[in-house]
Amino acid sequence: MRNPWTAKNPFMSAWLSAANRVAGSARGQAAAAAKRQVTTMQTEATKQMIDFWSGNTAPKATPSKKRTKKR
Repeated sequence: MRNPWTAKNPFMSAWLSAANRVAGSARGQAAAAAKRQVTTMQTEATKQMIDFWSGNTAPKATPSKKRTKKR
């Protein structure tokens, strides 16, 4: 006698394929976001080290805004 629990179900197969596709896409998006964040942090850390060792420890002054006269 055939076991009905082991028979192939085309609807279940299609549903699992779609779920796997969505999970793969989400995993790819998360990996890309993590890579962007790591790259940004490495760039910022390198910039801070270069500024420290070159003597640029003081924050740069922001230019003052010009005031306009009210008429």
